[in-house]
Amino acid sequence: MNLPNKLTLLRIVLILPFVAFMLLDAIPHRFLLAFLVFAGASFTDMLDGYLARKHHLITDFGILMDPLADKLLVTSAIICFVSLGMVPAVVAIIILSREFLVTSIRLVAAPKGRVIPADKWGKAKTICQMVWIGYLLLIQWAVTLGVQSSAMVLLGQLLMSATTLLTVISGGNYLIKNADLLKG
Repeated sequence: MNLPNKLTLLRIVLILPFVAFMLLDAIPHRFLLAFLVFAGASFTDMLDGYLARKHHLITDFGILMDPLADKLLVTSAIICFVSLGMVPAVVAIIILSREFLVTSIRLVAAPKGRVIPADKWGKAKTICQMVWIGYLLLIQWAVTLGVQSSAMVLLGQLLMSATTLLTVISGGNYLIKNADLLKG
């Protein structure tokens, strides 16, 4: 197994401590710790893709598991946010629906020998999601320290709106570009 694939697996493994930090009230500075784990996992996403392209280490495993690892990390965060009352359920439903849609299209494409890589809209959506999630974690940490402002909340809402919009656009784009897979 090459290094980019190991980094992808590490991202999946990091989900467990991330969720533990998110949900266990007894852990001091849990949101800061969750942010650090999330930031580290997000960094592995950029690094594994860079290394795979630079050293020509792109594999079928990586093509399949890299976006899956991203989806697992992001959906874990969003589900935790909903359970903590930090994100409306409708936002989670939109994001999860898009992820299931894209994964389903890829599953239909695979037996036909067609690989559907992430496009610019999907990459923009992923970056926006990761920035938004990281920001929410830092806001929650600030709130536990007694720091909060309406500007912080507004920025969080703007990032959530941008993420949701990019999610809808990128999902629609995948559906339109691959509609031929769903015919017949």
